Amino acid sequence: MAQAFTKTMARNIFYGGTVFFFLLLLALTFDTMGSLPSRDNRQALAGELGPQIARGKELWENNNCIGCHTLLGEGAYFAPELGNVYVRFGKSKEAIMGFIKGRPPQGIPGRRSMPQFNFSDEDLDAIAEFLKYASEINTANWPPNIQG
Repeated sequence: MAQAFTKTMARNIFYGGTVFFFLLLLALTFDTMGSLPSRDNRQALAGELGPQIARGKELWENNNCIGCHTLLGEGAYFAPELGNVYVRFGKSKEAIMGFIKGRPPQGIPGRRSMPQFNFSDEDLDAIAEFLKYASEINTANWPPNIQG
């Protein structure tokens, strides 16, 4: 025999679901807050990045690299993600510096081109050091693949 769905039953389901999902939200919040301290970036929080990394970050910002690239998921999606470029280039700062200095191929149909910035060797080293630093941040496996 089928029972009629009453207002009382609907109210109980609503309140029960509300309490359940509120408790689930609290549990997930506490779990996240418990795991974040093990993943935070203590150097950046303490302002101890070092002059070379700070210079690389300054160059990154002044040349609007984020206008084309993403870094740890933030920025434009016009050019590749650079949060893991150090790993993609075989953990070699020299490879990163050579790529930027050598100016990637231009004018290939269907391919975007990176401008030539004419950085000094010291600036290239600072940018490479900044990208190395960015790749060593615990990002919980972001980006999801090596290509960015």
